[in-house]
Amino acid sequence: MPNHKPVSFLDSVNRSFDRAAEAIELPKGLARQIRTCNAICEMKFGVELRGTYEIFTGWRATHSEHVLPAKGGIRYAPFSDQQEVEALAALMTYKCSIVNVPFAGSKSALCIDPKKYTLDELEHITRRFAQELDKRGFLGPGLNVPAPDMGTGQRMMSWIADEYQKLHPSEINARGCVTGKPVHFGGVEGRIEATGRGVQYGIQEFFRHPDDVARAQLEGGLEGKTIIVQGLGNVGYHAAKFLQEEDGAKIIGVIERDGALICESGVSVEEVYQYKLNHGKLEGFPHGKFHTDGSKALEYPCDILIPAALEGVITSKNAPRIQSKVIAEAANGPISYDADEVLQQKGIFIIPDAYLNAGGVTVSYFEWLKNLSHVRFGRMDKRFAEAQNAKILRLIETGIGKPLDKKLAEDLLQGPSEIALVRSGLEDTMRESYQEIKEMDDSNKKITDRRTAAYALAIRKIADTYDSMYL
Repeated sequence: MPNHKPVSFLDSVNRSFDRAAEAIELPKGLARQIRTCNAICEMKFGVELRGTYEIFTGWRATHSEHVLPAKGGIRYAPFSDQQEVEALAALMTYKCSIVNVPFAGSKSALCIDPKKYTLDELEHITRRFAQELDKRGFLGPGLNVPAPDMGTGQRMMSWIADEYQKLHPSEINARGCVTGKPVHFGGVEGRIEATGRGVQYGIQEFFRHPDDVARAQLEGGLEGKTIIVQGLGNVGYHAAKFLQEEDGAKIIGVIERDGALICESGVSVEEVYQYKLNHGKLEGFPHGKFHTDGSKALEYPCDILIPAALEGVITSKNAPRIQSKVIAEAANGPISYDADEVLQQKGIFIIPDAYLNAGGVTVSYFEWLKNLSHVRFGRMDKRFAEAQNAKILRLIETGIGKPLDKKLAEDLLQGPSEIALVRSGLEDTMRESYQEIKEMDDSNKKITDRRTAAYALAIRKIADTYDSMYL
């Protein structure tokens, strides 16, 4: 059994990398090149607020530049630090490689509690941060492209894009300097729920492989499977909602900051979410039993546990008591390296974060492409597709000698919308990537788990890029 000395998030990422690099027998010099963070910048800047100057500390890390631009979110949190930023940047490099998105990894954080500031103050702070990022070469559509993360959202991305445009008035691709913007400001349909949707597609793909399902000591499909979700933020809410409403899964537990709600018969994710929005907590929700110690609910029996909040919630201390059959990592780094070893020994099947929560960066890639092409997805082919479908419909109706059902005919006639194309591209990405990870696992006898397989897949692709550079 591993010792209980805490392992940092960065150490967990690096140890997972080392294990995978060794499994594919990557030369040590090349492994060091890939693993090393290329650049990390700490910025301290003043902002005039409430009649005085307040000093803020922020970071931006570019883990790799084997391809450009580098990509990664901006996090606003009072507990942020440089190590966390480096770990998240590294994870983003591997994540993009796994899902075949041509970005390198980057990440930002600002040490701030956004709840303590007004909207106008946050705008002022965000624009100043954008200026600092820009002058240090950490912002630009072809160089470094941030996105929303914890504590940030669409509005803040719009402020950054607008500030970048002011700093570079002749840059026609300026809005491509960030992703996660509102649709009316250059964003793409489906970006808000993209990470949660990707989690759904990843879990769906797991259930398409009977050998994986059996390996997790489960049987059958996703319908009726019991799920506990930890964190009902953007990712956890959308993942749980889609799994419940579209796949028939049963959400028996929701864990939040104030505690956990457990209901064996299942709860409505939408009702719980609306209650949380209205009351700021889960306590008092009329269905199920509320427990003040939410961490204990991680150990409650279920088929699938979805940690969708912070890193490091499952450690070597609580890992022996985890009773789920599958852990689907919707958050970044929710399982420490030592805990991962314990869970493997218990036979718990882990769908790793470096793959499962890549829906956000995948749809960010689609948004970036839209910004650079200056064309909405579907604009060039929607009416053409509808005209072609109308010809097919007439042919079918002529052949069968009667009109088709009206609803069926309307569905057949419909051309591709932006949201349909985005979802199609995301689903294809998640399915194809899962299959590549599985193939890596199945073909290498030194690999015994999907996290190592995912990292090995990423490392192999990045190594091939470096090999091509130095031919």
